[in-house]
Amino acid sequence: MEPRTARKFGALQTLFCAIAVAVIFVVACGESEGSNPSQQTAGATPPLVKVNFLAAFKPQANLPFVGAYVAQEKGFFAEQNLEVDINHVTQAGEAFRLLLAGEAHFTTADAAIVLERRASDPSLPVVAVALIGQRGQQGFGVLGNSGIRSPEDWEGKTVGYKGSKPTPDYMAVLEAAGVDRGEIEEVRIGFDVRLLTEGTVDVFPLFLSNEPYTIRKLGFDLRIFEAADYDVPTLGLTYVTTDEYASEHPDETRRFLKAVLYGIDWANDHPAEAIDIVMNYAPNEDPEHMRYMLDIELQGALTEQTAASGIGWMTSDQWGALNEMLQRYEVLSRPLDDPSVAFSDRFVREIYEDGKIQWP
Repeated sequence: MEPRTARKFGALQTLFCAIAVAVIFVVACGESEGSNPSQQTAGATPPLVKVNFLAAFKPQANLPFVGAYVAQEKGFFAEQNLEVDINHVTQAGEAFRLLLAGEAHFTTADAAIVLERRASDPSLPVVAVALIGQRGQQGFGVLGNSGIRSPEDWEGKTVGYKGSKPTPDYMAVLEAAGVDRGEIEEVRIGFDVRLLTEGTVDVFPLFLSNEPYTIRKLGFDLRIFEAADYDVPTLGLTYVTTDEYASEHPDETRRFLKAVLYGIDWANDHPAEAIDIVMNYAPNEDPEHMRYMLDIELQGALTEQTAASGIGWMTSDQWGALNEMLQRYEVLSRPLDDPSVAFSDRFVREIYEDGKIQWP
């Protein structure tokens, strides 16, 4: 190359390098001044977020817990760029207290409890963001040889109840079956199933995924009555957060739900492996009992509605019917005229497409 030509080429190289440096500087400055972690471009990796999930009971195979356990162990939280701390309550009322204090971001609660808290004075700003149990958790058990074959047979018998008074689903079953409550002896009891097996009570209120296994393990045949079988509107466990968190952190809420609902779907396809994961969190529990719990709760979560729309789906009709039932039997401390304040179906609608989670 001739000296003059070489000088021209060198000058052009210097000019191009200067332009490239300037462009990089402008772009970098623009990104630094205008970027917002909460406003990601399509397909961009979301920011890493730390989330606290507080399961509202001891470690076991409750389906909302399983969703979180599986999401943690199978890396579904990590794929959503979430760092999730899973804890469990140690005393009653702790879950909502920590949620409202901002020390937990998500917890679990029965749908009826969510409505009760929204109707309390003052109203607690908690909101269900996915409905896992499409029917209630509770039922009523009688021994197989008791001769009790319908709620009408409860007349003249002793019926136990937990808590301070009989539950609204019990009252609704009596009304639906035309039972004379005055002919029943109602007694407050604890959680010991021997009260049924030893004849202290004839009808025992039970959690469908728990006590039936224990009673049958003791060698007793059991017949179970569920309020839903008498067209009583009941709902089960939900994932819950606060109004504030769902409003201010919609992306984190969506990603958390996406991971746990995907975890539940995975557990449905791989129940044996899911129980292996549960046992990592509940090493002192009976694996067979945990499998029974998982199977029963999956049955309560999988309906025609969730098959079409996705696990966790919910409708205003479901919540409205439950709200009316709770008001009818005076469970709510004050009327809740608008039950829609207790739930938000925004996130499950965004997560699912044709009943399938769009993953990741």
